[in-house]
Amino acid sequence: MQQVGYNLERVRQSIGDACRSAGRPPENITLVAVTKTFSAEVIEQAIALGLNIIGENRVQEALDKYSRIGTRVEWHLIGHLQSNKAKKAVEIFSLIHSVDSVDLAREVGRRAGQIGKNQEVLLEVNTSGEPQKYGFDPKEVLTALKEIKDIKGIKVLGLMTVGPLSDDADKVRSSFKMLKKIFDEIKLQAISNIEMKHLSMGMSGDYRVAIEEGSTMIRVGSAIFGNRN
Repeated sequence: MQQVGYNLERVRQSIGDACRSAGRPPENITLVAVTKTFSAEVIEQAIALGLNIIGENRVQEALDKYSRIGTRVEWHLIGHLQSNKAKKAVEIFSLIHSVDSVDLAREVGRRAGQIGKNQEVLLEVNTSGEPQKYGFDPKEVLTALKEIKDIKGIKVLGLMTVGPLSDDADKVRSSFKMLKKIFDEIKLQAISNIEMKHLSMGMSGDYRVAIEEGSTMIRVGSAIFGNRN
């Protein structure tokens, strides 16, 4: 607990430094604490330290923890969502960061509608061009949004990307710049049922760069909780 508290304080200081560097107020950054592979006990620690948004990569793992933690925190799905898991996902997640196809958006909307929910989502964009990653091609996002805007049961609130697996800082920065540009272009379009509110980019290794490039939501796990088993 003491080490997690120390790590969290360092992350918060680092967020503040990045915001000052970018001329942005720290309160504009939402911190999602990523607890993939960590236990419900670790989430209890996070709650005690004032963290109130938990990010999980897998629906089943999140369900197991949700059964113990419940609604004391807000739950975000940040990992890839398979269509056959959409029914369970809409039951517990307030925000799904990883809608990566029009078909998935339709299934999420259908499942959310069945329980009378308007599911808030972000569209995942593959800004690195890495073939192993999920996400819309950057050139396809606007076209996709024009289809998704009419799907009942979902509300698009922004975009998400995963930075490239690279030690090249310029390549990482370029990926975040690209998403911010798309985000701003969509804002100007003023598409009905589409709100560019959240720009989810930046994880433990690159969140400072992401903040400097306009991120409003960062997904941080190991920098807070330590290395995963």
